[in-house]
Amino acid sequence: MAVLFVVFLVALLAGVPIFIALGGASLAYTHFIAGIPDFVVLHRMAGGVDSFPLIAVPFFILAGNLMNTAGITNRIYDFATAAVGWLRGGLGHVNVLGSVIFAGMSGTAVADAGGLGTIEIKAMRDHGYPDGFAVGITAASSTIGPIIPPSLPMVIFGVMANVSIGQLFAAGFLPGLLMAGVMMAYVTWYAHRHGIGRDTAFRWGLLARTFVRAVPALLTPVIIIGGMSSGAFTPTEAAIAACAWALLLGVVFYRTLDFRRFYLISVQTIETTASVLIIVGAASLFGWVLTVTQVTEQVTQQLLGITTDPLVLLLIINLILLVVGCFMETIAAISILVPVFMPAVLKVGIDPVQFGVIMVLNLMIGLLTPPVGIVLFVLSRVAGMSFDATVRAVLPFLVPLLIVLVLISVFPVITLALPTLWYR
Repeated sequence: MAVLFVVFLVALLAGVPIFIALGGASLAYTHFIAGIPDFVVLHRMAGGVDSFPLIAVPFFILAGNLMNTAGITNRIYDFATAAVGWLRGGLGHVNVLGSVIFAGMSGTAVADAGGLGTIEIKAMRDHGYPDGFAVGITAASSTIGPIIPPSLPMVIFGVMANVSIGQLFAAGFLPGLLMAGVMMAYVTWYAHRHGIGRDTAFRWGLLARTFVRAVPALLTPVIIIGGMSSGAFTPTEAAIAACAWALLLGVVFYRTLDFRRFYLISVQTIETTASVLIIVGAASLFGWVLTVTQVTEQVTQQLLGITTDPLVLLLIINLILLVVGCFMETIAAISILVPVFMPAVLKVGIDPVQFGVIMVLNLMIGLLTPPVGIVLFVLSRVAGMSFDATVRAVLPFLVPLLIVLVLISVFPVITLALPTLWYR
């Protein structure tokens, strides 16, 4: 075990790509210590990605890329501005509502931050909002993306934990809306404290016009969520339906998607999918080694030796995940830690669907924390701010996210109400 973890940590600290760190550490143990044939290692890595639900990964990535390129983000932003821009701190509310709508299309925080973030930060600057507030609310609202379905991290969790992806998607809906509500309450408080007024007058005509322009885009989450909840298609088929609808919007409705753009989107999707799946394969190998060497059993015994109270156990795991999220990429963290924590979680009676949402939200908060927070790097580039300034801007907005994390940990009904209604 010393060989496994020392090689992994040294490689990680040296800046080696995460999949090489995971695979290299596992190979160092299996080849030099355990004497396991190398073909078994390859078999385990291939088996880690040989899963039907993982077919959804490239399609959800493609759907998000198509939505960003087809001009849909502008229509979403215009509708959100007409709907809530008249409130105090209007563009802050617009930022949150836009992320809620876009969450039903992309499923990733980085796509939200890079797509809508570019429009939102520029608009807030033009209206005189402080750069720190604009960047902070953009970063915080982007974390709604992987909570409201569809969600790429929840697909990975479902595969690793052998949990229904449909139930995970349903479980994320109410927590995502709760996140939006808490953030909008924070924006309202900030606006009153700093004397920020309304950015536009409410006009029914403008709301109707922007709604009509945005209707095709707004139908995307309706198709995905409605199709899954009604049983019309599985989460994997929902990803394909999302791609088909995005193509229809880009080619027929908005006519913003040509062959050259589609080619570039396809290349980007292939690159992202390859990076995700190779991490999953390497992490599956790492997780298998942990299981074979009984590390997972030892961790379970240690955790249960500390407490058997579900709430206290969740508190401990939350703290661990918040620290891990500061240093490790989301997909890798899920792939490695699910086999470690799930035995203890199941033994104390915590619902695995609830735990899936809790784990994903923890790691979304990790996207906003240094030194590895990807959203921080994206928004630093988008806003033209230094990384340090971006971190300082985002820190106050961790408070609403942590409040929601506590609520969904203490009150399981928030995550389990819809899965119970639709699937159980």
